[in-house]
Amino acid sequence: MTKQRATLIGLMAIILWSTMVGLIRGVSEGLGPVGGAAMIYTLSGLLLLVTVGFPDIRRFPRRYLVAGSVLFVCYEICLALSLGYATTRHQAIEAGMVNYLWPGLTILFAILFNGQRTNGWIIPGLLLCIIGVGWVLGGDNGFSIDDIISNVVSSPLSYILAFCGAIIWAAYCTVTRKYAEGNNGITLFILLTAVTLWLKYVLSEQPPMLFSWPVTLRLGLVALALGFGYAAWNVGILHGNVTILATASYFTPVLSSALAALLLNASLSWAFWQGACMVCAGSLLSWYATRQR
Repeated sequence: MTKQRATLIGLMAIILWSTMVGLIRGVSEGLGPVGGAAMIYTLSGLLLLVTVGFPDIRRFPRRYLVAGSVLFVCYEICLALSLGYATTRHQAIEAGMVNYLWPGLTILFAILFNGQRTNGWIIPGLLLCIIGVGWVLGGDNGFSIDDIISNVVSSPLSYILAFCGAIIWAAYCTVTRKYAEGNNGITLFILLTAVTLWLKYVLSEQPPMLFSWPVTLRLGLVALALGFGYAAWNVGILHGNVTILATASYFTPVLSSALAALLLNASLSWAFWQGACMVCAGSLLSWYATRQR
């Protein structure tokens, strides 16, 4: 596979990912946060078994197999449940924005653990990402500490899971790039996520799954987006131009929020879009700080 083709495949993942916030939330409203997520990852895993196949894990470096699987499963659970446990659809979109701290955090982890060179622009870049998320959480008033606290307290589990997910996914990207050695464990990781969620569903009290045509349609679409999206992203980061992929991924918050608002019929304030643009700009500034002359 050529580097250019792998990069294009990675870019497709960004488009598919941008639909996931709205679709996951829609599925969780009918099937419950845990049950809906379990169904999503089960269907995605079956899809990957047919299209990608099951990997030969005997060839996997042990560090990638262990660390990659644990980080991936933890991230997917954090993402899905952060959207499902949000009190309102608007808060689900906000939780999705918190999750998009991961591009800036990925750069930070590359600096700390992979020896990525940088300059002083990295500090204002990361700060702008954080301020942008605060601007989103502040509601119509923008960056207001009181409003941010009030909003987070109203749905703390959702926002905490989203923030933890951002950290975990940045770590996963770092581990994959450093230890994978060209291997792709996405099918295994998705199936492990499904098994973990079903265990949680069986061992804890959960609401019944209420299937309807809209919920079933969203379930099918998000399974396709998730399965093909992560498969494409792994191809991109393993064989493509990571710089181009990272740059493009920084615009995902705006695209994802727009699609989620459309899918969930949610109205987003001007302050929300200001914060989303700050997150994008901060991530781009962080990337610029790591460019080599």
